[in-house]
Amino acid sequence: MPGNSPEEGLDKSATLLIALGEDQAAEVLKHLGPREVQKLGHAMAALKTVPRTRVEGVLDEFHKIHNEYAAVHVDTDNFIRGALTKALGDDKASNLISRILQGGETAGIEGLKWMDAATVADLIRNEHPQIIATILVHLEKDHASEILTHFTERLRNDVVLRIATLEGIQPAALRELNDALARVLSGSAAIKKTAMGGARTVAEILNFIGTANETSVLDAVREYDPDLAQKIQDEMFVFDNLMDIDDRSIQLILREVQSDSLVLALKGATPELREKIFKNMSQRAAEMLREDLESKGPVRLSEVEAEQKEILKTVRRLADEGQIVLGGAGGEQMV
Repeated sequence: MPGNSPEEGLDKSATLLIALGEDQAAEVLKHLGPREVQKLGHAMAALKTVPRTRVEGVLDEFHKIHNEYAAVHVDTDNFIRGALTKALGDDKASNLISRILQGGETAGIEGLKWMDAATVADLIRNEHPQIIATILVHLEKDHASEILTHFTERLRNDVVLRIATLEGIQPAALRELNDALARVLSGSAAIKKTAMGGARTVAEILNFIGTANETSVLDAVREYDPDLAQKIQDEMFVFDNLMDIDDRSIQLILREVQSDSLVLALKGATPELREKIFKNMSQRAAEMLREDLESKGPVRLSEVEAEQKEILKTVRRLADEGQIVLGGAGGEQMV
């Protein structure tokens, strides 16, 4: 919720999910990524009794006043089991439930999705670069990017090059990989070769990695294969590329972005991009945004870049859902 610290927001979100009930909570969890589900799961597990005033305050923030709620007393263990199983299915939920409620460890590629980047990097840094590349293409792009930052420059460049030239992964290779990670893939015999890796995968990872590391990686790839480096660069989408998006798509994006986030992100935007944003807002909203930008004091570049990356996540989600079209150096395409 806007204005809350991350910890407070997480606690309120967990309270809201419990107040909504198991079925509705499951519907919400279906739309979240692995790390968000894990964080909310831990937060819900910590709640045993939620006072009525707490529930009413959270519901009021969401403009859903509900006077019938009394203090919420739930068996959170069973609630979490039911909600996560409905949201994720038996296989995915079983590992996560064990990790949240019993402190159990998950293993294999799926297990890595629930670990922080530094831990994953420590676990796999001594594997062959081809194995590391195979692992990273199965993870969320921002997660893979963060893992890469924990490697040496030489290893990072080697791994990215292998991702860029990875055309597919055979079922036998997946089975061997998961054996190495102490987990056998369920039903792996029926798995078909999956198209993963390639220039677009690298581009999506590099979008999260930071300018300095991005330049280093692209330079290393360019030495190996200039055409491949250009393909990767063409697939990349950065904040300034919002200029290439049509007005209707910009309006859809703005509906998904909080005003505080937009103000911070635009602190590092070009005047042209700012004007594009202004013209796709109502006159009143544009005036308020201009005033907020003018009154906003100096901010760290790292904060601006972090907020821009969060907005880009929204842009990519909308593109993946087919709601907007991304156009740019690589040519306009439907995604």
